[in-house]
Amino acid sequence: MNLVKFLFTSHINNCAFATFTQTPKIDLMKKILILPALLLVYSGLSAQTNNSLTSKEKKQGWKLLFDGTTTQGWHNYLKPSAGPAWSVKDGEIQLDPSVKDGRGDLVSDGVYENFELQIDWNIAEEGNSGIMFLVQEDKQYQATYLTGPEYQLLDDKKAEDNKQANHLAGSLYDIITPSKAAENPAGQWNHTVIKLDNGTLTFWLNGVQTVKTHLWDANWTELVSKSKFKNWKDFAFFNKGHISVQDHGYHISFRNIKIREL
Repeated sequence: MNLVKFLFTSHINNCAFATFTQTPKIDLMKKILILPALLLVYSGLSAQTNNSLTSKEKKQGWKLLFDGTTTQGWHNYLKPSAGPAWSVKDGEIQLDPSVKDGRGDLVSDGVYENFELQIDWNIAEEGNSGIMFLVQEDKQYQATYLTGPEYQLLDDKKAEDNKQANHLAGSLYDIITPSKAAENPAGQWNHTVIKLDNGTLTFWLNGVQTVKTHLWDANWTELVSKSKFKNWKDFAFFNKGHISVQDHGYHISFRNIKIREL
């Protein structure tokens, strides 16, 4: 529990105790109304922790990739800035597929090699999206997925692309099946962690490790040879690149995007 939460909780407890034991003139209705009001304020205080770093995270080297209010630090693939289909609302980066202008995958300004990435996501029913990494932003590649491997984001229950196990949420898309189903239903928040450390790649979904492999060794070559990427000569070839979140035509929201370089 952080200091602010501790002090606020203590304040609630003290106020509640005083209200019910030391103020006999307060009638029952006022007593009933006081605690919900305090809980509402506390709920607002808790919500403010989104898109922020704790002191511990700062010491560990974490940095925010999303400030909670703007798309600063992000741009559409091969474009100078984020398009209008991507907007910030309620402390979330949201893709609105009904907006026809400014469509395309969103890409980090920064390039990363060894890193740990955390991100929360909430996808619509039937939704399909992904997080790509090691993406090369070059006009010779017309899409992020031509170079960047993908952490799959999916509504496992209703999405059209749910027939193949290595296409489910938390998979290394079309390459490695998640070790265990761990997705929260569409419309609820999920927490993803991607860690790449000197070629060792690990995925987590809602605290469950879903994938662990090593890039660029003989086993990796064999895995890719059995996937749809087998003839894509530069797929996952580079050891550093951009982070990207995918525009797959479905509404999706992201928040609490943070990274630390290893």
